[in-house]
Amino acid sequence: MESHSIFVYLVGGTALFLLGMKIVSENLQNLAANRIRDMMAKLSNRPFLAVLSGIVITILVQSSGAVTSTLVGLGTAGVVSLEQVMGIILGTGIGTTVTTQLLSLNVATLGLPIFGIAFTIQFLTHKRVLNRVAQVVMGFGLMFFGLEVIGIGSQAIKSAALFPETLSYFHSNPLATVVVIAIFTAMIRSSAVVIGIAMTMASAGLIHITDAFYWVYGANIGTTATALLASVESNATGRQVAWAHCLHKVLMVAIFYFLTPYAARLVSFGSPARQVADAHLLFNVCAAIVFFPFIRSGASIVQKLVPPKPNEREFSVKYLDRATFESPSVVLAHAERECLRMADIVITMIKDSLSILHDENPDLISDLRARDNRVDLLNREISLFLTKYMRTDDSELHRQMVRLFSYASDLESAADVVDNSLIELAEKKHALKLVFSIEGWKELETLHAAVVEVAELSVSCFQLQSKDLAAKVVFKKRVIRKMERMLRETHIERMAAGRKETINTSSIHLDVLSDYRRIVGLFSAHVYTFLRER
Repeated sequence: MESHSIFVYLVGGTALFLLGMKIVSENLQNLAANRIRDMMAKLSNRPFLAVLSGIVITILVQSSGAVTSTLVGLGTAGVVSLEQVMGIILGTGIGTTVTTQLLSLNVATLGLPIFGIAFTIQFLTHKRVLNRVAQVVMGFGLMFFGLEVIGIGSQAIKSAALFPETLSYFHSNPLATVVVIAIFTAMIRSSAVVIGIAMTMASAGLIHITDAFYWVYGANIGTTATALLASVESNATGRQVAWAHCLHKVLMVAIFYFLTPYAARLVSFGSPARQVADAHLLFNVCAAIVFFPFIRSGASIVQKLVPPKPNEREFSVKYLDRATFESPSVVLAHAERECLRMADIVITMIKDSLSILHDENPDLISDLRARDNRVDLLNREISLFLTKYMRTDDSELHRQMVRLFSYASDLESAADVVDNSLIELAEKKHALKLVFSIEGWKELETLHAAVVEVAELSVSCFQLQSKDLAAKVVFKKRVIRKMERMLRETHIERMAAGRKETINTSSIHLDVLSDYRRIVGLFSAHVYTFLRER
């Protein structure tokens, strides 16, 4: 290894570290059964639990930037508000310190043995969970080995001509250190790598603990770049989440910057690597403690600093105002109007679903998914609104609220059929360059028209509460059920005749028939309750 240049040691060690981190992140996420987004959405409305979840999730993902990028997506989709995710943002900083604490245990020389043992277990085992765990250990082994290689480069770099002068400049200009390290962190998208490099350089005697603090500041600011980039194409909430993360880090650095000599004394014990890890821990724990009491006011300030664009109007409820309605009958009326708004969006999704099956249109697909997010938001708000007023002694009003609750849920499920199934079928068809047969496409058009008719009739029935319209919905649902069965038979007949287009698109064609029938069933569900009640 001595034949390699210093540059190879530093770049190669960094590459090994990043590869190990990627392996750890991917396998920990798989072990978590991909429930990370659900955890964020569920725990974000409780500030203390939100901080804890931010810590846990960041340990699993091994990147605070990746976590905040996910939060940007959740905010854009309307699943969480800025105030809800502020706690998670505070927790992500603490979560990143766990990795650096592990790296400070002077285990760099054990990297290759750890990797070798874990690889042997992973190679021999056939158990999925044990295989994932072994890969996680392999990743940590690569990270430790990467640090060892970086350490070799750091020892050798002392003899480099310009490096001592560069370090001397940064020592005299700490603000320049923060800026350069922030840019470097933004480029490699990992603060843990930067802190790891700082550890090895401190161990080699190249930087003092005071200098290391400026590396910590730069790494914490630089890691916000990932979320900022992810928010470029998002809505106001998504941008606010990204900027909240950035401003939180910048403000904390501004506070700590002038306290650096005092903070350095607090962690000036143990090995140099331990001191750097403790500096990283101290900074992020203090950041969480300082800003935790100001989550609500902080969210308000960020919303003012990062307002919606002039041409951007945030989608929200229109008729619900939980603070003003006291009469249950008024609650019922406004919830019905919001349900009708929701139904109109779902019907437009059904109408456009046929277009994406015929022509490849990424913009329309993106718009359909945005509409599904709106439906999700309305369903959640209607549900929360109704449950607040369901405690009424009037049994009739309670029954009507339950009816609205179920209707909103069915509408949301119908939108999910378009978002989760029909869009995927359309993307599969276009990716495989498939074309429906002329007869098959005409059949889909006929069924689609009937589905739209039933959906609109169902909404009219809901609005007017007409028994006659309810009977028509039930009748047309039965007609569509028979139509779907007949279309399946004619499709199979074309397959038996050897029609190439029919054979190639068979699975997609049959799934589309099933999806449209499911939508009809969801739109028709409420009329049966209505008929029984009458």
